[in-house]
Amino acid sequence: MSDVVLSTHNLTKRFGALVATDDVSIDLRAGEVHAIIGPNGAGKSTLIQQICGGLKPDAGRVELVGRDVSSLTTQARAKAGLGRTFQISQLCMEDTVLENVLLGAIGAGGSPWRFWRGALGLTDMRERAQAALHRVGLADAADIRCANLSHGQRRQLEVAVALTLNPRAFVMDEPMAGLGADGSKQLTALLDGLRAEAPILLVEHDMDAVFALADRISVLVYGKVIATGTADDIRASDVVREAYLGTEA
Repeated sequence: MSDVVLSTHNLTKRFGALVATDDVSIDLRAGEVHAIIGPNGAGKSTLIQQICGGLKPDAGRVELVGRDVSSLTTQARAKAGLGRTFQISQLCMEDTVLENVLLGAIGAGGSPWRFWRGALGLTDMRERAQAALHRVGLADAADIRCANLSHGQRRQLEVAVALTLNPRAFVMDEPMAGLGADGSKQLTALLDGLRAEAPILLVEHDMDAVFALADRISVLVYGKVIATGTADDIRASDVVREAYLGTEA
């Protein structure tokens, strides 16, 4: 399909006798949120690592905007337009919010780390970083140390870092993890607005957020996609209920 931005084709990864991802083919289309859900141990993290370049598949390939990026490093995929946020925060707690955005953008862009503080004086880079902070609602927190932010604000900051790379697609690994109900609602609203800028592949356990955001949902169980469809399709699936959702659907 011409509107496919990110796709996997028959991704397979084995760890000895364990098949962590089993012939996984999914796609992410322009303007959508595609959620990947499943029980713990389903292979979601392994799948994300293969998509983002941290883990080499045993078989299959990853394409970004029609380009095979399977042989590219994590850094090269970021430069090609793959924006990622992490389940466990990768932020520098002792640096300011603005410094974190600049540092993340420079690191992902391949510039030498020892020169990163000099970037604080580059007008175009500062403007891009400040625009990203404004987009996520952190413009007034630019000079605050990251350690002094709330957990929810740190999640917003991770999105700002990804935005500075002008991503073609976002890959988000449990962005709601650790957030309370209010924080989850706030981040859900932010992500809902981002889909027009770049589609989002979302791995998430917060089913309220998943059902509120996702245009499509793929269910991963024992490394295999057992169902893909709309929220209503997934709620109505007896196979998905038995394997994962249970009575929560």
